[in-house]
Amino acid sequence: MKTYLECIPCFFRQALDGARKTGAAPKVQKKIMDEFARIIPHVSLRSTPPEIARLGYALLRKLSRNPDPYKEIKQKSNRLALAMHGKLRRKVSGSRNKLLTAVELAIAGNIIDFGVKNNLDVDTELRRILAKEERYARRKDLFHYREFKSALQAARTVLYLGDNAGEVVFDRVLIEEIKRRDPKKQIFFAVKEKPIINDVLREDARESGIDRYATIISNGSDAPGTILRFCSSAFKRIYRKADMVISKGQGNFESLSRARRPIFFLFMVKCPVVERETGAKRGDIVLLSNQKTHGRISIAHVSSKNTAKKV
Repeated sequence: MKTYLECIPCFFRQALDGARKTGAAPKVQKKIMDEFARIIPHVSLRSTPPEIARLGYALLRKLSRNPDPYKEIKQKSNRLALAMHGKLRRKVSGSRNKLLTAVELAIAGNIIDFGVKNNLDVDTELRRILAKEERYARRKDLFHYREFKSALQAARTVLYLGDNAGEVVFDRVLIEEIKRRDPKKQIFFAVKEKPIINDVLREDARESGIDRYATIISNGSDAPGTILRFCSSAFKRIYRKADMVISKGQGNFESLSRARRPIFFLFMVKCPVVERETGAKRGDIVLLSNQKTHGRISIAHVSSKNTAKKV
């Protein structure tokens, strides 16, 4: 996905919010914004949003001298989500369609994103997810569950691209259900190599208990998405060979939406530019497959001339 002009103010907001979370003095905060403002004119809008956001967060770490400004927030998110794990499991076990419920909960957990919502109250949001009895807003053309279920049944190896801390507990619920259905299925759960916003790291995945059901691997990158040219060779080998790739979150969608290999994108739409890319509305949960179009993202407004880039 390309970067839109509307993304640029969002980059600056995220940089400022991150600078404040580091406890940096106002003088340092301004320096971070000034330096980022010098970078932006030299960045092409053909770059994906995670590529540009990565530059801003690298600057933030350098000037604030804080390698992980969201560490406490991630720990809180993990703690609160883990406290609700039992309720999430009971929702799945009590459902007539357990896999579908696990998928919906995994996507609903994508709401835990401080990169988009800088005033997010994790506790309130988690309780709202559990209290919501009606189906989440979804449209058939943007929720390819039948294709997902079929691909999952056929797959021997699954690569699951993690997104945020806290949300990782919701991912565990889906992974648990996948393993319940087929204990022999091999699942790799990919995390970031270094801290970036509230993205899931190895320690978060372990704390969530995912290591009981999947092999945790690093993608070798510190980008808020999955930008393959920054990923390790070991990760890319698994990415290429996995029978199925499940991609969680907007950042992974933004960076992999034009990938040639089949991917299932699971996320909640949170901003106007992703609305534009998908045709969905904010608050919709989407499960998009690009399998039916052989590497082109299967969204109604994408032109047949918009050929996917090789990865």
